[in-house]
Amino acid sequence: MNLVVLTPSRQIFEGEITSVKVPGISGQFEILKGHAPIVSALEQGVITVRDAVGSSQTYGITKGFVEVLGKEVALLVQEVEV
Repeated sequence: MNLVVLTPSRQIFEGEITSVKVPGISGQFEILKGHAPIVSALEQGVITVRDAVGSSQTYGITKGFVEVLGKEVALLVQEVEV
């Protein structure tokens, strides 16, 4: 699946991933291939992105939203700390 992480001023990440963990307002959850379509609010926390070879990257985020539609995942956040 493809992930894009955007702030109001720039694109932080775009690429193929196997999973992403996000800090939902009701707790952390993981998005995997085949996830049901969803739009969810995010709270301040850490996202963990895992790619096809198993390596992972983490980013600190402030509030935002995640949208999953088919093979596309979009994270729209206010700020990101790399």
